[in-house]
Amino acid sequence: MTHRVLIMGRHPAGHREIILSQRLPGLQTMFLDSDDPGELEGKLAVADFVVAIEFTAQHLAMAPKLRLIQHSGVGYEQIDVDAAAERGVPVALTPEGTIPAVAEHVIMLILGLYRHLVHAHNALARGEWIHKQLRAECLMLEGKTLGIIGIGRTGREVLRRAQPFDVRPIYHDLRQLPAEEEKRLGIEYRPLDELLSEADIVTLHVFLSEGSRGLIGERELDIMKPTAILINTSRGDVVDEAALYRALRDRRIAGAGIDVFEEEPTPSDNPLLRLDNVLLTPHLAGGTLESMRQKARAQYENFRRVIDGSPPINLAQPYRQVEYDIKGQKT
Repeated sequence: MTHRVLIMGRHPAGHREIILSQRLPGLQTMFLDSDDPGELEGKLAVADFVVAIEFTAQHLAMAPKLRLIQHSGVGYEQIDVDAAAERGVPVALTPEGTIPAVAEHVIMLILGLYRHLVHAHNALARGEWIHKQLRAECLMLEGKTLGIIGIGRTGREVLRRAQPFDVRPIYHDLRQLPAEEEKRLGIEYRPLDELLSEADIVTLHVFLSEGSRGLIGERELDIMKPTAILINTSRGDVVDEAALYRALRDRRIAGAGIDVFEEEPTPSDNPLLRLDNVLLTPHLAGGTLESMRQKARAQYENFRRVIDGSPPINLAQPYRQVEYDIKGQKT
């Protein structure tokens, strides 16, 4: 029996090839070839599984056969998990591939800011040799206090990759870890304001929710050291973008590495783009060739679990439990 997978969103040919290279037997993959609502409705009507970043109650109503919504990353604020739970359709995440790619991106942004890579490259492109000018401004990661806000899977992966640089890590989270876990990880807890005032680098790894929206605003930026840098690879709305612009413009903090924005794609007149103390990337942290392969493979394997009668893994949140018989049918 063939089961149909719908990959939502528009994907160029190269992305499709990567996804299809990981498909498993018995799973037919469908893509969207247009923005025609009729095409989407027709393919949702026959889909057993979907891969999506955004999935609403309206989408759910078009998909009577749906057995699993698979988010292609880890931040699922655009998926109506409550509506899915009411239908008994689980929502699963794909940390595989996403988390290591984001962690590498964080380290790259930190080092890129510390070593003024954009300035150095642009000067060379203009025919200028500025090695003496930059030497007094470039910094080492060694010995710096790394403040991680959110010590979940991504925050821990950033910690693991940063520790060989001999940083001094501290963290803040809604729930403090047990003392033995802090000792094992080699990290110390701080209340949010203490972390902000102490850290040389603040990196954000929280889900977007009403509690985290605007987590870093004018007040929080004023608490940070004037020599500190802010890294955001979580969600744009976690940071008040206008407040961040003012803090960077006025040199109240030293710099920022930003991969996510309040509006995406960010407008070409976003004032952040005019600053010389930022390193900006277009929501690219989780997107690499290797991570796309790993994510596609993990998604197909989760579909196979459901078909084989096992529950999916990496669920977005607790949902009304669905029992499966050995044929993978809901009971």
